[in-house]
Amino acid sequence: MRRAWIGLRAPAIGALAVAGLTLAPAAQSGTAAVRSGGPVVGPAVKVSAGAACSGQNAEVETAIDQKTGILYEEWIGCGGIGFGRSTDGGKTFSTGFELPGSAFGWDPAIAIGPHGAVYASFMVDRKTASYPVVDISADHGKTFPVVRSLVPPRRPDWGDRDFIAVGRNGAIYVTWDYGPHPLTRKDFKCSPTGSCSFVAGDLNVVVQKSTDHGRTWSKIIPISPGFPGSGADSAPILIEPGGRLDVLYQGYQILNRKTLKLGVAHSFFTTSTDNGRTWSKPKRLGPARLSMNDTEWWIDGSLGIDSAGNLYATWDTQSGGHDVGWLTYSTNRGRTWSRLIQVTAHSFPAMRLVQVLGGRPGIAYIGLLTDGVQCGKVPCYGQYLRVFSIGTGWLTRLIRVSPSFGNWRVWPGDTIGLSLYPGGAPGSQRVAVSWGSALGGRKAESEIRASVVGQLP
Repeated sequence: MRRAWIGLRAPAIGALAVAGLTLAPAAQSGTAAVRSGGPVVGPAVKVSAGAACSGQNAEVETAIDQKTGILYEEWIGCGGIGFGRSTDGGKTFSTGFELPGSAFGWDPAIAIGPHGAVYASFMVDRKTASYPVVDISADHGKTFPVVRSLVPPRRPDWGDRDFIAVGRNGAIYVTWDYGPHPLTRKDFKCSPTGSCSFVAGDLNVVVQKSTDHGRTWSKIIPISPGFPGSGADSAPILIEPGGRLDVLYQGYQILNRKTLKLGVAHSFFTTSTDNGRTWSKPKRLGPARLSMNDTEWWIDGSLGIDSAGNLYATWDTQSGGHDVGWLTYSTNRGRTWSRLIQVTAHSFPAMRLVQVLGGRPGIAYIGLLTDGVQCGKVPCYGQYLRVFSIGTGWLTRLIRVSPSFGNWRVWPGDTIGLSLYPGGAPGSQRVAVSWGSALGGRKAESEIRASVVGQLP
């Protein structure tokens, strides 16, 4: 899953030629044809445009203002954290620019406030501490004059992977990975074609809150039990209409309390009904036999909610050299969850970056970036979308979104972007899908692309 480089920038790894691509039979058999009356995939538009964003661009997060329909995109690039927006339904994007205070930043996250303010967060490493920063725009993403830092209580320490959510009352919540002692090289491992994963360390999932537009922040509040060495990271957060906070995090087995060596991990769900001050006993989703290993480097674990309040969670597990994406849902606010539903009909010896987005009542959209497709004799990245119904099951097969496959040797980032456009009846829903990929030969660079998939259930 995971951590975007622990403060390091993604290397520009040489690319291989990707001409004459064909889908592997396993991927091809699950790919939906774009036909009249069915899902329609729009053109892939380059988001990371402009001279300021030349070079590697990866790890995109998105949000759509449900009142204005403006699509916002945030990613690693443009010298730090890049930002762009589309005001015409994803047909064109503004020139990308670097967010203030984001030099050498990583792990972007984005949220829209109740009155249209844009909150763009990311991680930075400054001297002896790493921590989240939140940039705030009051003019629909044109400028970000407000820069707020969540400086940790002690130094040295470490921090990683932030997520952000804003409530109807304007309260801002940021979850992130925090440890009171700095990590060393032996505490994580890095993939030659991806980012890094933890093998040891004092990992903890924490939350901070601001009720004054980010001017001041609460103290760090642990979410995962066992602070300061709970063995937990990566905690997407959502706020229900009634104000309850929901979090899905990755919790590891701790094999050695002295060295904090980590074993396999599972996804855990927890809630807070008192604005984040206390959290419910975490509930493991899925059986113990299905776990995540310590070499998956992408962000593993996604949480969504539909307009009726049904919850959805996705993640992927590894076993025997295969990676499988899973979906589960809850119709009673997380008290119980459905049986696990396999996202694809096949398990590939490949990475599965799986994310979920809630839609109208009973409907969820699942995005999948996988290198389970083949480009000749080597894997390559493909971006897909699929639609699920609580009442019916899968409403579509895999819809191929990326017209070209990305170079497997160039890091695409640890996340993709999924956002739902406002309005639309069943059969006319529109989802904006964004992803990172590198197209071309050995000097190819990763770019952020976006496509709008329409005529969805």
